[in-house]
Amino acid sequence: MTINTSRRGFLKGAAAAGAVLLVGARTDGALAAASTDSAQFNPFVKIDADGTVTAIVKHFEKGQGPATGLPTLIAEEIGLRMDQIEYEFAPSDPQVYNNLLFGPFQGTGGSTAMANSWMQYRQAGAAAREMLINAAAQDWGVDASSVTIEEGIVKAGDKSAPISEFVAAASQLEVPAEPRLKDPAEFRLIGNEAVRRKDSAIKGNGQAMYAMDVHLPNQMIAMIKRPEAKGGLAVSFDDSGSKEVKGYINAAVLPNQAGVAVYAENTWAAMQARDALEVEWDMSAAETRHSDQIKAEIMAALDSEPTYNVNKADAAAIAAAIDGADKVIEKTFYFPLLAHAAMEPLNCTIEQTADGNIVLHDGSQMPTGPHMAYQQIFEMPAEKIQIKTMLAGGSFGRRATPDADYQVEAGLAFVVTDRSRPVKLVWTREDDMRSGYYRPAFGHKVRVGLDAGGNIIGWHHQVAGQSIMKGTAFESFAVHDGVDHSSIEGIADSPYTIPGMALGLTDTPKATSVLWWRSVGHTHTAYTMETMMDLAAQAAGRDPVEFRLAHLADAGDVDQKRKAGVLKLVAEKAGWGNAPAGRAQGIAVHKSFGSYAAQVVEVSGDPENGVRIERVTCAVDCGIAVNPDVVRAQMEGGIGYGIGHVMRDQITLTSGAVDQFNFPDYEPLRIGDIAAIDVHIVPSAEAPTGVGEPGTPPSAPALANAISALSGVHVAELPMVENGVNFF
Repeated sequence: MTINTSRRGFLKGAAAAGAVLLVGARTDGALAAASTDSAQFNPFVKIDADGTVTAIVKHFEKGQGPATGLPTLIAEEIGLRMDQIEYEFAPSDPQVYNNLLFGPFQGTGGSTAMANSWMQYRQAGAAAREMLINAAAQDWGVDASSVTIEEGIVKAGDKSAPISEFVAAASQLEVPAEPRLKDPAEFRLIGNEAVRRKDSAIKGNGQAMYAMDVHLPNQMIAMIKRPEAKGGLAVSFDDSGSKEVKGYINAAVLPNQAGVAVYAENTWAAMQARDALEVEWDMSAAETRHSDQIKAEIMAALDSEPTYNVNKADAAAIAAAIDGADKVIEKTFYFPLLAHAAMEPLNCTIEQTADGNIVLHDGSQMPTGPHMAYQQIFEMPAEKIQIKTMLAGGSFGRRATPDADYQVEAGLAFVVTDRSRPVKLVWTREDDMRSGYYRPAFGHKVRVGLDAGGNIIGWHHQVAGQSIMKGTAFESFAVHDGVDHSSIEGIADSPYTIPGMALGLTDTPKATSVLWWRSVGHTHTAYTMETMMDLAAQAAGRDPVEFRLAHLADAGDVDQKRKAGVLKLVAEKAGWGNAPAGRAQGIAVHKSFGSYAAQVVEVSGDPENGVRIERVTCAVDCGIAVNPDVVRAQMEGGIGYGIGHVMRDQITLTSGAVDQFNFPDYEPLRIGDIAAIDVHIVPSAEAPTGVGEPGTPPSAPALANAISALSGVHVAELPMVENGVNFF
C-alpha cells in the first residue's frame, strides 16, 4: 500500500511552551511540538531538559527490531550516536500511533513496522533537529544554516554546546513546515553495519521486562481450564479437589462459558488447582473432526470445480491447452495445521487503579483490539483503559488475533472478581499448543503444460483451504469478491510471467481456530510455486536458475527486475552448480511483504538414512536496510523457522482435540539442524520494506528442491519426516 502524504501537510502544527521538547503527531496525523502540559499531542520523539532523547516506539518488540530501527531513524535525523537515544513503547492510541498501512488501527504485523514508519519517524527527528538548530542560532546570533548537530553537540564555528542547552528555547518555536530530510549520502547510522540492537544488553543481563516478568503487588494468578476440543462450553464445575491445593483461591465460569478461570496465589498452585478441577462441558458445538477428515475435505475440494475463479481466466481453455502440451507436470500438495510455538507462552496482567482506570500490561501486538474489547467488557470509555506494552518473547502472529483472545480471557477473568487484586493470566505452552490458533491447512493441485521447446504454455492451479479472514473483523477489507487474498497471495500476484494461468480457490470448513502465521499464505504458496518451477525446469531439461530468469525477463517490470536481482546474487554467492561432491543444491525465490528473497540450500546424505543441511545462502532486497545486522538476523530466523517446521512439525486432531502438547512432539529447529547460513543484502535506494517474514517462504521449497536434486524424491506433503525424508 502506498501512503501519499506531503511533508508540508504532514508537518503542520504549532509549538507550546515547556521545558521538554516533544515532537509528535496530532489526531490529524500532522507533526507538532508541545510541552508535557499539552495533552493534545502524543509524541514520537521526546527530549528532556537534560538532553535525554527518547524515541516513542509505536510498534511492539517481539524480537524483530523496531526498538532499534525506529530510534535509528530519529537519531540519524537529529545527529546523535545510538548510545545517545533511548526508547519507550507508545501507549494504546490508534488516533496517534496507528499503523499507517492498517488505517485507524494500532498494530504490528505484516512486516510493516519499518515500512509505515520510515518517513514518519525521520520527519519527526528532522523537525526536532531544525528546532534545536534555530534555538541555537537565535541564542548565538548566527545564521541557522551555519549550525549543525553532530553526536548530540550543537556546533557553529567556534561555538558548541550540548543539545540540552537549547531544549527549553526550542520548545517555544514553531514546528518547521518542511524540515529538510538528510540525503542518504549524509547517513551515518542508517545502513551502518556497526549499529547493534538497542535491547541486546538488557536481554543478556536479565533487565529486560517481558510481559511474563510483570509482578504487581497482591496479584492473583489465573489459569483457564479449557475444553479439549475448540467450541466446548463450561456448564458447571466441582472444585473440591482444587481446595486441597495450598494457594488456591477460587474458580469461576467465564461469562462467555469458554472456560473456567482458576485463581491462586502463585503459578504452581494455579496449575495444580486447575488440574484438580472437574468441569462439565457442553460439547454439542465443538470441533469433532479428525485430521484425516480435514485433509479429505481439502482434497475433495481440489478435485471439484473451484468456488472462485480468482483471476477470471478461461480455465477450460487453459486446461485444454495443457492437455495438448508436449509435456505435462502435475502435482498435488498438502500443508497441515501448524502452531506458532513462541518461546514465551501467552500471558498478560490486568489491574484497576485507584481512579478506576483499567490497565493491561501485555506484550500487545495489536493493542487496538483489546482496547476496544475492554470498552465492552468493563463498560468504560476508551480513555479509562490503558495498555502498557511490554517486550514479548516471540509471536509469529500469535499475539495478534482478530478477537483478542487471551486479552479477552484476562478481562473476563478480572471482571468477575471484585477487582481489588490484579489478575495475571498465564498460559502454559501446552495450553497454546492444544487450545490456541494455527496456520490453516491447505491443499494445492497444479498442472503445468510445456511446449516442445520447454516453454510454459499453461498453468492450472487449484487451491483449497481454511480462510483466515472470513468471519473476522478484517473480512471487509481483506476479502474481495469472496476471495480471501491471504489464501492465494504469492500466486495471484506472482512476478513471474506465466502464459495461460488459471487460479481457482475453494474455502473449506475451518478446523479449530486458524490464524496468520509467519508469512501467512506465502508459507504454502511459495512452496507450491517454487517446487513446481523446479519440476517444470527439470521436465524442460533446463537449469532451474535459467528457467526462472526466463520468466523474469521483462526489464521494464520492477518486480521482475528485483526478483531476478536476488536470484542472480544468491546463485553467485552460493556457487550455484558447483556443489562439492556428495552434495546437491536447491533454489527458490519469492516476493512477500514488498521484499524479494532468494535462497539456495545445500544438502548431503540421502532421504532414507538422513539428509544434512550443510548451508543456506540467502539474498534479500528489502529496500534500504536501516539496520543490516537486524536484517540478517531476521533472515536467519525466518529461514530457521520455515525449514524447522517443514522438516518435522504438524498439528493433528483426534475427535477435534489436538494431539501434540509441547516441544517433545512439536519439535522446533535445533541449532545443529543447519550447519551455516550466509545472508547477502542487495544495496538499494528504495524505501524499506518487510524483513520479519520474507525469509520464511523460500526456505522450505529451496530445501525440497535440494532434496529432489540429491535423490529424486519430490516432497509434496508435509512434514517431510512423515513423507519419506529423514534428517541427521
